[in-house]
Amino acid sequence: MSDAPVALVTGASRGIGRAIARALGDEGFRVGVHYRSGKDAACALAKELPNAFTLHADIKEPAQIDALVAELKKNEGRVDVLVNNAGYNVNALMPAMPLDSYDAVAAIARGAWYLTKLVLRRFMLRQQAGRIINISSVVGHTGNPGQVPYTMSKAGLDAMTRSLAQELAGRNILVNSVAPGFIDTDMTAELPEAMQQQILARVPLGRMGKPEEVADAVRWLATSADYVNGSVLHVNGGIFGG
Repeated sequence: MSDAPVALVTGASRGIGRAIARALGDEGFRVGVHYRSGKDAACALAKELPNAFTLHADIKEPAQIDALVAELKKNEGRVDVLVNNAGYNVNALMPAMPLDSYDAVAAIARGAWYLTKLVLRRFMLRQQAGRIINISSVVGHTGNPGQVPYTMSKAGLDAMTRSLAQELAGRNILVNSVAPGFIDTDMTAELPEAMQQQILARVPLGRMGKPEEVADAVRWLATSADYVNGSVLHVNGGIFGG
């Protein structure tokens, strides 16, 4: 086992998660690059980083989270930073959305709760140290039509951040959220041009954010920010100030 601190980043094969994994790798963390379906991209990223490994699990499945944590315990023996970044969305207005679609989105939030619970019990509480960083979203605060389950789940992550920070008071474990705005990723690149322009019109800075700008916020919370706890850090170009 390496002596380097370990950071687990869920949903790290692309987009914001990929940028976060790179940022933490640059800070000397041994990075667990988690993926569900992007195996090739995750493996390629792990090879790029100075000290990284891949982990596979569907965050919606508790048994797979159990296996992921057992693998971490066996091979690494520690987790110093957990970044709950994995996400899933279904776009549909509420009257037309099937129950299965709601359940699929909600299951990701449940998975973040369950993974955090296991990481706390197996690692951080025993270490008496750790940082938990939840990646939520600006739409969890502003709302967004056609994304009711997604906005509910992201708002729930921020609520979890505040409550868990209070639960862990005195344990040397800090819990915070980063709430990105509209970020230039594969997902936003697939939006129609007209929709992209509507989004940009809402952003006071006049542009979408970069994944690296979100990653810089996570880097700060993971390595510094010793007196920041139970907070939601907004990275959104001015759409919403909290």
